[in-house]
Amino acid sequence: MSKNYALTAAKRDGAGKGIARALRRDNKVPAVIYGDKKDPITVSIVAHDTNLEYNRGHMFTTLCDLDVDGEKHLVLARDIQLHPVNDSVQHVDFLRVTAKTKIAVDVPVQFINEEKSPGLEEKGVLNIVRHTVELMCAAMSIPDLIEVNLEGKEQGDSVNVSDAALPEGVRPVITDRDFTIATIMVPRQIEVEVVEASEGAEGEEGTEGEEGTEGAEGEAAEGGDDAKAEGGDKKE
Repeated sequence: MSKNYALTAAKRDGAGKGIARALRRDNKVPAVIYGDKKDPITVSIVAHDTNLEYNRGHMFTTLCDLDVDGEKHLVLARDIQLHPVNDSVQHVDFLRVTAKTKIAVDVPVQFINEEKSPGLEEKGVLNIVRHTVELMCAAMSIPDLIEVNLEGKEQGDSVNVSDAALPEGVRPVITDRDFTIATIMVPRQIEVEVVEASEGAEGEEGTEGEEGTEGAEGEAAEGGDDAKAEGGDKKE
C-alpha cells in the first residue's frame, strides 16, 4: 500500500456552475467530501497540486490526507471530472474513510515470472484482457497492484484471477467465476505459416487432379480421332 499523499483545501459556500467557473478562473478545483454518515462538505483545492497528483495515476487507490482549513480528513477520490479538451481536473468527489470502510476499487495488474512461461519462451504473445481487477478490500489496505503468475503457462492457456496473489482480506468483486485476465497467444507469424502450408497442400492436390482430368480428356479426344479415321477408311 502506498503512503498517503496530502492536499490542502478551503471550505467554500454554495455550489453551482457559476461558483465552479469562478473557482477554476482562480486556478482552484471545486470538490466535495461525503460519507461516513456525516454531512457533505464543499471545498476548493489548488488546481496545480490536484492535477499533479492525478497525473501520477494513484488517486483512486491511494488515501489522501486532506487538510480543510486546519481540520484533517482521511479521504479517497471516488470520482474525478476532467476537461473534455485538455484533461485537466475539473471536479473531485472525495469519500471519507475509516478503519471499518470496505470499498470496491480497480487495482492494476502486474505479471511476474514471464521467463518461466514456456509459451512466452517459444515466442508466444501475452494478450492482456484486463489491465486492472476490481477488488473488494478495506479502504485502509488498498494494494498498490496485484501480481499475476505466468509460470508454466503454455501457448493457448488462459491466465485467470486464480493465478493472482491477493493479500489477506482482499477478494475480487466478481466471485461467481474464475475470470480471465490474459491469454498466451500463438505468434501471428506461425499462424500465417500454418495457413499458407495448408493452402499450398490443397493447391497441389487440386493441380494433380486437374492434370489427371486433362490427360483423360486428351486420351478420349485422341481415341475419338482414331475412331473417326478408321470409320472414314471403312466408308471408303
